[in-house]
Amino acid sequence: MGISRFVLLVFTISMLASPALSDLVLSKVDRRIYLTSHIVRISSTLEVENAGPETVSKVLLAFPDLQAQNLAYLMASPHEAKAKVKVSVVSFPIDVVKPEDMPPGVTFYSVSLPQGLTVGASFTFDVLAVFTQALRPMPEQIGQADIQLVLYQDSAYYLSPYVVKVQSLSLKVPDSRIESYTTLQSTKVQGSEIKYGPYENLPAFSSSPITVHFENNLPFAIAQELVREIEISHWGNVLVTEHYKLIHGGAQSKGEFSRLEPQARENVQGPSAVRYLVAHLPPRAHSVYYRDAIGNISTSHLRGDSKKTELLIEPRYPMFGGWRTAFTIGYGLPLQDCLYESEGRRFLNITFSSPMIELVIDTLIVKVVLPEGSSDISVAAPFFMKQWQETKISHLDIVGRAVVVLEKTNLVPEHNQYFQVYYKFNRLSMLREPLMLISGIFFFFVACIVYMHADTSISKFSASYLAKQQWEEHLYATFLGQERCKLVKLLENLLMVC
Repeated sequence: MGISRFVLLVFTISMLASPALSDLVLSKVDRRIYLTSHIVRISSTLEVENAGPETVSKVLLAFPDLQAQNLAYLMASPHEAKAKVKVSVVSFPIDVVKPEDMPPGVTFYSVSLPQGLTVGASFTFDVLAVFTQALRPMPEQIGQADIQLVLYQDSAYYLSPYVVKVQSLSLKVPDSRIESYTTLQSTKVQGSEIKYGPYENLPAFSSSPITVHFENNLPFAIAQELVREIEISHWGNVLVTEHYKLIHGGAQSKGEFSRLEPQARENVQGPSAVRYLVAHLPPRAHSVYYRDAIGNISTSHLRGDSKKTELLIEPRYPMFGGWRTAFTIGYGLPLQDCLYESEGRRFLNITFSSPMIELVIDTLIVKVVLPEGSSDISVAAPFFMKQWQETKISHLDIVGRAVVVLEKTNLVPEHNQYFQVYYKFNRLSMLREPLMLISGIFFFFVACIVYMHADTSISKFSASYLAKQQWEEHLYATFLGQERCKLVKLLENLLMVC
């Protein structure tokens, strides 16, 4: 059904396509689709030329609605030749727009160029689009020892509201085993890469559906929910705790799980099962732990250097398609690596998403717990997200700590960028907890002294009190009588000796 809907949508767009926007022409389009994991990445290099009478500052990008629904990340940046020294990438602003007189079933994004494109001028930039749930397992159910085959569908022609003079497409799959693929004019396969084109002088909204059926045994790890709690302590530590609810989103496992089969056939270990996950933690991460509802899991490995700390974790059992697990990862970071000061305010600078490699997150909630007494709180993030504030009561708190809560859905590793939380904090507030401890200990000893010296009896005329007094006097008299007898005998002995 998914394939039929996609093909129908492509043909509908072709039939109902409006005339091209005459102001711009795409001189060259080079698309590269990476299908090497369960996250689909499409990198396009566009050379746009202004063929109109006026200066143009915006370029439209078009995606079919069925594809745009799974669009997790979109970035446009200037095209630069590959260099040995990596430079920071400056992205262009992108907005969702609804232009008039355009065919239905298409979502448009507007890219703002850094400078207006004058008449006859050209500009080259790169577009990175990242999609989740774009690969469909085919078959949908497999056995424990079976390989995983997936299906991908797209168009061999670049969907654009402009005329495209020259374009080409290449698809990179994980392995050279390709079950089937759509064959068009100028199609060739080189190892694990399928190439289409080049195609010349295509009108606007041209499309040609293609499907690729190939082997992909990489684990489809999906975090249905991830809650990250980042707690700041001005005594020198930032504590990070991450709670994962994980599922294998690949082909569903059919039949019963057998431990005998992998032992009897060493080469069969469940090709697509999630056996381990890798997280890249900050370089000076310390006090790292990994546990679930049962307790600590010792089958983890931690190694690091001056650039990163790598944590390799293994679930208690290999996860097959449709299986779930839940666990917690925690670690500490030096305060000086995350907290800075600027213009009388402090700000936390830390990554937003999960450090797990190739992990898709359906829902991510980040909670930043600020020290008690923080004020004038604000957030600076590289992308839009929901945010609100809560209050958390912890040990030695009086009014509670401010908690900044951020929430975003459909995340990919490209979202693991730095964000900042700004706030004001009085240094004298750091003395609050030590003074509370000292005061508590002092008053405790004062209370003990008062209790030891205080008369806690209810009444000095009660029967119990009088009986107690008589008993104490009796004991006192008995004790003195015994001591008197001992003293008399001692004197008698001395006299006899003399």
